[in-house]
Parts: sequence; structure tokens; C-alpha cells
Amino acid sequence: MSLHIAPERTRSVVPGATVQRLPVYLHVLAGLRDRGVATVSSAELAAVSGVTSAKLRKDLSYLGSFGRRGVGYDVDYLHSVIAGWLGIQQEIAVVIVGVGNLGHALASYPGFAQRGFSVAGLVDIDPDLVGQRVQTGDGMVLVEPYDRLTALAQRCQIGIIATPDASAQGVCDQLVQAGIREILSFASRVLVVPDDVQVRHIDLGAELSVLASRPRRTTAVSA
Repeated sequence: MSLHIAPERTRSVVPGATVQRLPVYLHVLAGLRDRGVATVSSAELAAVSGVTSAKLRKDLSYLGSFGRRGVGYDVDYLHSVIAGWLGIQQEIAVVIVGVGNLGHALASYPGFAQRGFSVAGLVDIDPDLVGQRVQTGDGMVLVEPYDRLTALAQRCQIGIIATPDASAQGVCDQLVQAGIREILSFASRVLVVPDDVQVRHIDLGAELSVLASRPRRTTAVSA
């Protein structure tokens, strides 16, 4: 059976939930590839990704037709297709604003480099942090003052906000003015952005609250 990649026009009809799962598949495929695994069945890939085989096949069907009956998926090829669809075949530059404990941990995360992201800029207002160098997956990166944010952001595609909540909207506004259209925010407040800007909010406190509520919900249902 020949492989078929879905046309570009299908991007607009890929469900958001599927888009969120694609990086998970990419991560699993990268691990398989690093271990020298050439092919993987839908059942195996689904199990490691934490989804059902049916959901996996449905998600991949939006991108095209790749599996071969009795053979499975070509790991390297499927990885390249998903990476290409997500736009990470080429290195994507990231600027991180806020280099406190969280920002420092994010900058040091080796998974960025492994997945095609480069920490190209670090910004903070703390004079004790400015001038320091932080080890990233791409080497040592200098922490620069806040007045350098616009210049750094203009060379990046993604902005990460790891500042206190009170500063987040102002940082977001400056990133947008510099041309950033993809933002990952760890602030608990909702950021207001133009329609052409995508913001992903990660509120660690809220996520923990959801997890903590699960035992209570289970108990309530059992009662």
C-alpha cells in the first residue's frame, strides 16, 4: 500500500485535541528511533502514547495514510511527517522571559534541543540574574536585561512567559509587538492577545488542583 500525505488544506480541519496529541506521538517516535526501532504497530504506539489504537489511527488519518497491514508504521518516516506538520523540521528559536526558579529550569530542559527548539534568548529584570549564563541544550546562554526583549523576540518564533502574574500581560504585549505569534505562559492569569496570536496557558496550581480533586470526585461517585 502506498503512503499518502494529507494535503495542506486539511490543516484547518484537524481537531484541537488531535493537535495536542501529535507532540506526544512525536516524542514516542523519537524515543523508538533513538533505540533503533524501525517499525511500530498502531497498538504498540498507542499503548506507549496513552491512547487507544482507534484514537491513534483517527489522529494520524488527518495527516494522511501511513500504516502497512502486517508491518505497521515506519518510525523514521512517521516522525518526519509529524515533525513537518507541526513545523519543527527546522530549529525553532525560543525566548524565555523570567529566569527565576521556573524559567531557569525551563531553559535547562534538555528536551527542547532534542525536539528542535533552541533557547535563543533569556530575559529578566533582576540585576542579580542579568549577566549570568545558563546552561541550555544549545550551550551557555546569557541572561539579558528587559530592555533587550524586543530585539531578542524579533529573532524568535515562540515566547515563554515565566514571570510573576502581575508582569505577565505587559510581557505578553511586548512579545506580540515584537512579532511573536506563539506564546506559552505559566502565569495563572488569562492573557489578552489579538486573534492571530495563540497562547497556551499552563497554570501549575490549577493542574494540581484538578489532580487533587480526583479522589474527592471518586469518593463522591462511590457514595
